[in-house]
Amino acid sequence: MDETEFQKKYVNLRILKSVQEYLKSDTSSSAAVYPIRVPDDLLFQLTRTQGAEASDRTIHQIFKIGLSIWSEKLYNEAFGSQESLESFIKLVKKRMRE
Repeated sequence: MDETEFQKKYVNLRILKSVQEYLKSDTSSSAAVYPIRVPDDLLFQLTRTQGAEASDRTIHQIFKIGLSIWSEKLYNEAFGSQESLESFIKLVKKRMRE
């Protein structure tokens, strides 16, 4: 594996780890990016019927579902299998010791 490929996989590994930690936590993220685009009527009806706080929770749930699907795709593209991921992690650990 050349250095460029290693760096690309390493970045993907860090992203996947960050996503995993984010999805496991119940706390708010330390960063937010706005604006997030959602169908106008979805936001309007949720806020009207359930209030702003419930709308925020629902949008966050939708985001987490999308993030889960996206991260699974990234995992498959970057590593493809558990064995490949474990092999790469061993390589990273070996490089860190050197």
